Amino acid sequence: MSIEMSNAMSLEMSREPVISARDVRVWYGTTRGAIRAVDGVSFDLAPGETLGLVGESGCGKSTLGRGLMGLLPKGAKRDGEVWFEGKDILSMRPKDSYRLRGSHLGMIFQEPLTRLNPLMRISDHFQESIKQHDPSLTKDEIKQRALDALRLMGIPPTRYRSYPHEFSGGMRQRLMIAMALVLKPSFVVADEPTTALDVLVEAQIVQILNDLRRNFNTSLLLITHNVGIVAEACDRVAVMYAGRIVEQGRVADVFENPQHPYTRELLRSTISLRTTGLNFIPGAPPDLVDPPDGCRFHPRCPEAMAVCATRNPVNIERPRGGRVECWLVGPEDEIPPGGKQRLKQEELTVADEA
Repeated sequence: MSIEMSNAMSLEMSREPVISARDVRVWYGTTRGAIRAVDGVSFDLAPGETLGLVGESGCGKSTLGRGLMGLLPKGAKRDGEVWFEGKDILSMRPKDSYRLRGSHLGMIFQEPLTRLNPLMRISDHFQESIKQHDPSLTKDEIKQRALDALRLMGIPPTRYRSYPHEFSGGMRQRLMIAMALVLKPSFVVADEPTTALDVLVEAQIVQILNDLRRNFNTSLLLITHNVGIVAEACDRVAVMYAGRIVEQGRVADVFENPQHPYTRELLRSTISLRTTGLNFIPGAPPDLVDPPDGCRFHPRCPEAMAVCATRNPVNIERPRGGRVECWLVGPEDEIPPGGKQRLKQEELTVADEA
């Protein structure tokens, strides 16, 4: 290992994380029982670092982001620890955690048109948000701060008095990013910020997200289905399945040498210019009211062993850093006799495939 690389790793390890999540759980109450949408998630996020959170629809990505921000519906509960600036957000009084949102913790929502009031001008949106968190600012100071944020997003000052419907989809997404950054938060959750955008606008949004580290030193949790965006915009990646993070590490390491079968199948399913056929993972994510025993991916896993169906995998360190929970990579001394026998996959029904 080179001296430069060693020094870089030492510097990275010495940085105190902006956000430390430990065993975070989020569940929804239903007539069928509790839906364990997030079930024991842990990660750290350093200053200026971007963590990409990927996985299939329904795996709990957006719920995790909203749970960190305290933006869950009334029927939801959360547990665990989320440490920010030496305080556990989840144990705070509601009014104290509310004060953190906006000025310290920001969120960029997907589908911005549903988040912007169509009857309010963009100027009104900024004035309302900034005044709420910094009432000491004058009207001129509020306008200047808003225009500075818009300028960073490539939106001219002439559009400051426009209505949301007068912007294109890509411009509205830039507006949402500008509104999240105008208060200069230390940590931002970006929930599918490139959904329904064409590839050119998508590339522009990715570039803007890359600029966040240089301009604001902002820590970002980027929630997306698109592993290509993760490769372009993220330092580390966390792969989520059925409420759990099954693998996480540096983007280059995980993509080059995925340890979990779900990560491999997810990467194999991506489309590129070299794609000659569509690959997919048979079946569907499990019912989180009653998830399967053992590893939750084992009913769909092409490499499942007998132990996978009966015992939860151990979370261990993956090669070159990061974590993975999968019996295929050990620890072998905890696998019972006969546990390595290949598990016969159940035949998937048409309903499972849908």
